[in-house]
Amino acid sequence: MMQHDMVTAADAVAALATIGDLAMGQPPGHSVRVAQLAGRVAEADGAAPDAIATARLVALLRWSGSTATAPGFAALLGDDVGGRGAMLARMLPAGHRLTFLNALPLARVHCEVAGDIARTLGLSFAAEGALRHLFEHASGNGLPARLHGDAVPATVFHVALAGDLDVLTRAHGLPAALRVTGRLAGRKYPAHLVQIMTPHARDWLDSVDAPAPLFPVDGNVSLALVADVLELKLPWLAGHARRVAAIARDAAALSGLPAAEQRSLERAALLHGAGRAAIPCMVWNRPGLLRKAEREQVRRVPYWTVRLADRVPALADEAHLAAHAYERLDGSGYFRGLTAQALTPAHRLLAAAAAWTALRAPRPWRAPYEPAAATALLAAQAGRFDRRAVEAVIAAAARLPATRRAGPLSEREADVLRRFGTGDSLANVARALRISTGAVRTHLDTIYGTLGCASRPAAMLKALALGLV
Repeated sequence: MMQHDMVTAADAVAALATIGDLAMGQPPGHSVRVAQLAGRVAEADGAAPDAIATARLVALLRWSGSTATAPGFAALLGDDVGGRGAMLARMLPAGHRLTFLNALPLARVHCEVAGDIARTLGLSFAAEGALRHLFEHASGNGLPARLHGDAVPATVFHVALAGDLDVLTRAHGLPAALRVTGRLAGRKYPAHLVQIMTPHARDWLDSVDAPAPLFPVDGNVSLALVADVLELKLPWLAGHARRVAAIARDAAALSGLPAAEQRSLERAALLHGAGRAAIPCMVWNRPGLLRKAEREQVRRVPYWTVRLADRVPALADEAHLAAHAYERLDGSGYFRGLTAQALTPAHRLLAAAAAWTALRAPRPWRAPYEPAAATALLAAQAGRFDRRAVEAVIAAAARLPATRRAGPLSEREADVLRRFGTGDSLANVARALRISTGAVRTHLDTIYGTLGCASRPAAMLKALALGLV
């Protein structure tokens, strides 16, 4: 995307950890707690310093693939956020639809995406390997590959035990958590790890409430990676934050904002939808008017977004700016309900850019608005949007390149991926391109081979990074 959206890999990890926590129905900070506990388990297991550091990193990123599997869990459990929270706490209701067979493809997608994220971040082979086998069990009955014995990275067990200790203690209390981990000893994780952990569990849990230690990661990465991972939750949203960021940045330049504010606005735009991870897919995919409770959930998106400021101090300014994306001049916006006097030019530009970009994009329940219709709709809401900000946004949008490059794919392959990757079914892609579903499958096989991936979410992550979507 843009070279000035780079952040440290450590900050990207922290942001991805927070988004993963929200997507899995966990409180922000859960993954940091598990990272500290996993380091304790690894250290008590005699792991070397680099293996202890790997356990911490894997714990921070273990839910980084969770947005990619949100649609699948939504289909099985209804509420992908609350359902997965209940799954981790072993509180799924009787008669739930989650089974080994239907969890297998989801586990494969989760691990593929998490492993690809690790590679993008430049993490070690050990960290990447553990993330690609997150759900393997000591018994050989885990996922995604049913590895057994020494074939499972020890880090997987360190993180799994730490995660269960944190979630189960919070849900049921420490005695119950120890009973459950005791029953899982020798099955989910090696029995000796549970024996090592049990006498220290209370002290370890108490110690992770202290300020978290640093988890150093070398290098830099585009902040767009965080936006791309988030948007895997809703395939039709792919690339939305990138487009908002490009338009907001250029609109800020046209409006005469200083270069530093242009940069901050661009980065805030990449983060403005982070809170969507906490809201179930069924809310976002519902056509028509939302119920009152669902509207209240949506209004909390910027609240969850601003929580990034607590977890990633280096991005605090951007997170606070991002949380103004849905404020309106007349006070009808959310989550604070601010009015014009409290909204800066950057706030107004971000709000206009997000609204314009959403109107111009297709949604499962409507076609995209043409530019004239989108302009008229925003103009009709003059009391809610700043007129100058809207004019700058429209001018900036008109300057964006109209075409996207195919990169390593043919033009037809790129078109297939754009349609299929953003949520169209095989039949709809075939109909739109006037080819057979068999031809679509053949194109997808070639696309996956070219991009080195095995699933739609992994392909979309790579396509976004390459500028194909």
